[in-house]
Amino acid sequence: MIIKSPFRTRVNGLFCAAISAVLLSQVAQAVKRDEFKTTEEIAFYRRHQAFAETVLQAEPASQENSSEIPHGASPYTVVGGSVHLDGHTLIATVQHASAKVPLRVEVIFLKNGTVRVRAQEENPLLPRYDDTQKHVLREEGNNLEYASANDLDHHYRIVNGVKVHTVRYTNDHSAFSVRITEDPWSLTYLQNDKPIIELNSKGFFHLEHLRPRPDPEAIGDDISGEWKETFLLFTDNKARGPESFGMDINFIGFEHVYGIPEHATSLSLKTTNKVNGGYDTPYRLWNLGVFEHELDDPIPLYGSIPFMAAHNADATVGVFWLNAAETLVDIAREKRSGVDDDLSVVNTHWVSEAGVMDVFLMPGPSVADLYRQYMSLIEPTPLPREFALGYHTCRWSYLDQEDVLTVSEKMHEHDIPYDVIWLDIDYTDGMRYFTWDYSKFPDPVAMQKQLAHDGHKLVTIIDPHVKRDSSYRVWKEGNENGYFIKNNTNTRNYDGWCWPRESNWVDYLNPEASKWYGEQYHFDKYPDTTADLFIWNDMNEPITLRMPESTAEKDVKHYGGWEHRHVHNLYGMLNHKSTFEGMLTRESPRKRPFILSRSYFAGSQRYGAIWTGDNTADWGYMRAATPMVLSNNIAGMHFSGADVGGFFGDPKPELLTRWYQLGIWHPFFRAHSHRYTKRREPWLFGEPYLSIMRKAVYERYRMIPYWYTLFREASLTGIPIVRPMWMEFPKDSDLFAEENTFMVGSSIMVAPALDSDLTKPIDVTFPSQENWYNMYTHASYLAPIKRRFVVDLAQTLVYVRGGSIIPTRERQRRSSAFMKQDPFTLYVYVSRNGTASGKLYIDDGESYDYEKGAFIEREFVYAEDKLISRPSPLTVESPEYRTFSDKMSKVRIERIVMVGLITQPTVATIRESDVEREISLDYGNCRTGSDCVVCNPAMCIGNDWEITFN
Repeated sequence: MIIKSPFRTRVNGLFCAAISAVLLSQVAQAVKRDEFKTTEEIAFYRRHQAFAETVLQAEPASQENSSEIPHGASPYTVVGGSVHLDGHTLIATVQHASAKVPLRVEVIFLKNGTVRVRAQEENPLLPRYDDTQKHVLREEGNNLEYASANDLDHHYRIVNGVKVHTVRYTNDHSAFSVRITEDPWSLTYLQNDKPIIELNSKGFFHLEHLRPRPDPEAIGDDISGEWKETFLLFTDNKARGPESFGMDINFIGFEHVYGIPEHATSLSLKTTNKVNGGYDTPYRLWNLGVFEHELDDPIPLYGSIPFMAAHNADATVGVFWLNAAETLVDIAREKRSGVDDDLSVVNTHWVSEAGVMDVFLMPGPSVADLYRQYMSLIEPTPLPREFALGYHTCRWSYLDQEDVLTVSEKMHEHDIPYDVIWLDIDYTDGMRYFTWDYSKFPDPVAMQKQLAHDGHKLVTIIDPHVKRDSSYRVWKEGNENGYFIKNNTNTRNYDGWCWPRESNWVDYLNPEASKWYGEQYHFDKYPDTTADLFIWNDMNEPITLRMPESTAEKDVKHYGGWEHRHVHNLYGMLNHKSTFEGMLTRESPRKRPFILSRSYFAGSQRYGAIWTGDNTADWGYMRAATPMVLSNNIAGMHFSGADVGGFFGDPKPELLTRWYQLGIWHPFFRAHSHRYTKRREPWLFGEPYLSIMRKAVYERYRMIPYWYTLFREASLTGIPIVRPMWMEFPKDSDLFAEENTFMVGSSIMVAPALDSDLTKPIDVTFPSQENWYNMYTHASYLAPIKRRFVVDLAQTLVYVRGGSIIPTRERQRRSSAFMKQDPFTLYVYVSRNGTASGKLYIDDGESYDYEKGAFIEREFVYAEDKLISRPSPLTVESPEYRTFSDKMSKVRIERIVMVGLITQPTVATIRESDVEREISLDYGNCRTGSDCVVCNPAMCIGNDWEITFN
């Protein structure tokens, strides 16, 4: 293999020296492509591509004209007589025509319609890594609800000489069936007898069985890369040999697929075959810190969630490929001849380097059904700390204690509310995490107390690399207890470089190491920290400078003897989990932690938030932020956002202002910048920018009740918090690829300004047979309709769907902490048919008392000129509920704004606690003639009440 000279120079120069100021001071230019593998440099993927080409060139099976027989020429067949139903599992033995190694294929039926398909050798030479399920699935996979054997009907018949097995069953919504063909082996998932997902219909299924290591001389150069593989100056010695597997998964009747983050690509995933603007390389799932990453590129970034959704006007289905090894996904589109017309098909080819093939097929058919199925596997996003929904300000780095407190005071001086200020690596003593540089931060506790006095929190960064220093307590304890990842011979610690120079990495697969690491966050271990300090886990892909692709080599060893190749994509999630568990146990009674992680995997949503990584101060990166955040939400990683303003570079005032206006509508809202950029706190830009950015931040705080209620919904249902338009309007095909306009919950549509040209119009599609209202002017639009708007810098296009009731808190405070006892305002946006509904959820925002009933959850319904507040069905009259209700008894509703009334009522009658009173209505301060305001109705937020408009 050719060694590329730029990397040789880099190895011999920059990386062999100390991490220099040159590295730290780089600004965004372009990704250094020669430091990352191309498709041709990934041996296991090359082998599977060659296998697929062979299959495509072979003669199809003779039964190709049968609709029940796949048309691929797969060499894998079911061993005759091996298929049998054992409880909720259909088991078959499958083998390659020439290899003759028996593979055990299990088709497992879950109660909700999900089908799990697993494959590995019946008698593997070595165990395959199969603990991904332990770390990802709900309660380690021990709490999945399986279908009852009595509900499964298994039968077979002969079709054109080939045995076809069918298992039928029903759930509450649809009749499902799975059809397995023996020769060649394939699986079709049908909903109401209509195929929706096919496995191996192209014949790409291939599992490289484990085998004895050949004589070293026989390996030779090993150009196939089965036993060793070289990239640049590094050789990956594969002690286990080839163990990859791949399969085609095809979505029948679909044109659009989504998900598999994280990539800076379009929301509707492109093909990977250069057709119609597609890519010429697959989507790669391999967590990497790609410095200065580019746009519209399937290069892998910081996180990986192997979940893909497909949507058409009739159904939404999903596939979850449960594997933490390097995985590549190819996408192609085709038309098949159908009964009435050509059928759209999205063909995907998934290839993983190692582990057990373990894939879940989720049939939907609705969006709600799909997320109910998906979250039954991985658990939904829990309720976060309420302060985490506020405005975060971050920089690499705020210089010292004085700088932190000055920034905080400037925020107050300019009336900008914020909740959290962040510290990057420079607060530490020589990059030794869990320490302070007291020359910069002489009294961290006093600093935290000063911030807390004004309702603010502090976040400090803790990276997973541990400085190799015998005088450093954390390293010394980790080393003495054997808690670090080992080298490829498993004889000593794996040594690498990161910000502290020589470093070691905690092995989170070791339960004792993970527990020990989490305990470092306890107050007695992390000195000068208080309950108002929270954590940022960065560089946890993991980043190891001087290594290929700046991450750990694949052959280094983890607990249990597993190689890094088996668990790489889990590493950041396990770091996140360990931190979460440590923060959870640092105080009693327990409080909800807040932790931000850069790297993530399926399951990370249980432990905190993520962001999209090191973006750039450029309009293109701002445009990319929304599809990236939406892709994460589709894949279940709901609490996500992008660095407002861009991490690299210096944004112009117009760009920064527009980014604030957009960032407030992403779940995680943080401004962040590189150390060598200019300071960019809003007041530094003067007017009109300061006022516009301040107004955007106010809007975020005004809407916190709505955001928190959305997180409550997500915690119960798994439904994304921010949603692509198609999720709310599933039959409107014009919206299937829409990625700029998006929904926040089911009620709010955001159409951000994404261009530097203020004269460039913004096209907005108002979908559905419904009224839409401008959130700020209350101007209404009768949908379906398309409109074009030109807006100045102070304007944003945010619309509320008719039929929605939105709760807000309107008083301007320094932080969310000072809003706890503020009154609420309800905005009732009347639908075309004169109705509206909404919810409000409140708890203490920090403890787990809500699990015992300590919350208020109200349902609001407007119909037939009457507005009613009633408790949600989840409200239980427990002691904890009564205690919390008493605490909130003075919290009132101070205004109700009725928007879109057809006639103007003259008076309203309020009935609360069996007491009636009349209240006047205000028309003098309304925004349109169809509005009216109920001023100071003064109902307690936790009480039942109704208002009748006469």
